Formats: sequence, structure tokens, C-alpha cells
Amino acid sequence: MLEVSGITQIFGGVTALEDVSFTVAKGAITGVIGPNGAGKTTLFNIVTGIYTQTAGRVFLKGSDVSGLPPEKLARLGMVRTFQNIELFGGMTVLENVMVGLHTRSSSGLLACSLRMPWSRLEEKKIRAGALKWLEFTGITDLADVTAGNLPFGKGRLLEIARALAVEPEIILMDEPAAGLNSHETSDLARLIQRIRDLGITVVLVEHDMELVMDICDRIVVLNLGRKLAEGTPREIQENHEVIAAYLGDDT
Repeated sequence: MLEVSGITQIFGGVTALEDVSFTVAKGAITGVIGPNGAGKTTLFNIVTGIYTQTAGRVFLKGSDVSGLPPEKLARLGMVRTFQNIELFGGMTVLENVMVGLHTRSSSGLLACSLRMPWSRLEEKKIRAGALKWLEFTGITDLADVTAGNLPFGKGRLLEIARALAVEPEIILMDEPAAGLNSHETSDLARLIQRIRDLGITVVLVEHDMELVMDICDRIVVLNLGRKLAEGTPREIQENHEVIAAYLGDDT
């Protein structure tokens, strides 16, 4: 589904990433972990078109998508969520999700302004589709609430629902459990697994090791901008280099 090949990123003489390569299998949940400053979010920003890498290529479903902007990547089936929740705070929860569906609408500005019959029909379908994703994420009862008034955990669910509304083939989540309590994190784990069960590939950057080890099929470990290890959760748990990177090497 996704291949990262030789990614290097240099900011003003500082190397944030150096020759990072790995692949993500279709339909899998892949975790990207590492200590603070390892380059995880920088990598996500490159893969999702926010940054342009210094060197290396990104491939989606075998096609080179290096340098494509986020909106084009969304049309190709790749979406993301952010560590700091990005919502339209003045819009309702339902309207936020409808925005995701509008990326695939065909009615133009004129048709919408004149309330043409086909435009009204499409808007009805978009509303129904948005409600479906609110139900999937368990926040239907908040449909009419202004997004800016949501508690943090519900805002996280809304951001995921909006991303899913684009009907992606792969979703990248940047620290989805950040700021959540233990109950919300457990619910999030089940939601991510249900997303995978829909056939959507999931890649997540996450610091909650219990969550990562419980739900990921494969894990990529970054440290100081380089790939330190890659493998199954058990292989990563038993990797001495990974243990030393997280806990310090006392030898």
C-alpha cells in the first residue's frame, strides 16, 4: 500500500531524517515509534505532502506520489489526522464530517447557490453519509454540537470520522491517543481495529506503547532520524537496540 524509500530531510543543516525506508502492507496496522525528536512527525509530514523531502521517494499503491499536495493525495486515497486536533471550530460536528464528503461532490458553486435539484439530492446523500461515519465513531448524539465546544476525546473521534468520510484506502494518525484517558484509549484501540476491518490500511505514530503493542501488526522504530528496527511487536519488544534507545544503555 505504501512504500517510503530513502527519505532524508535536512532543515538548515540539521538532519531530521536520514535514509529511512520501509513498506506498509495493505490492510495492516503499522506503528511508527521512537523517542522524542526521532523524526516521526516529520516523516508523516513528508508522506502526506506537507513537507517536501530533501531526498528519497514516497510510493502509494506502487505509484510515485512524492511532492504531491495533501488534497491530491486525499483523492488518491491517503488521508491523515494530526497530533493537535484540526477541526472547523465554528461548524457543527455533522458539518465537519460533511466537509470530508464534499471533497468528492460533483455540484459546483453555481448549482449549490441556485439550489438545483441535483445539488439538493447530492447534499442529502452527503448528510446521510456523514451521519453514517458519526455512528461508526460513536458520536451521533453530538451531531448538532459546535465542534469548538467538544471535549478533547470527542474532538479526536470527530477528526477521525471526517477523515474516514473521504473514503480513504490508507489513514495516517499522528499520536491519536495523545491527551486521552485510559478508557478513551481502550475505545480508540477498538475503533482503529474496526477501521482496519473495513479494509483501510492504518499507520500511526504513537507514544502509548501498550496501545501500539496490542493492535499493530508491524512496528517501525526511529531513533535520531534513522530507522533503528522493524518487525512484529514481539520482535520489537525483544530488540536490545530499541530497549537501549528508550531506556538508555547502561552497559
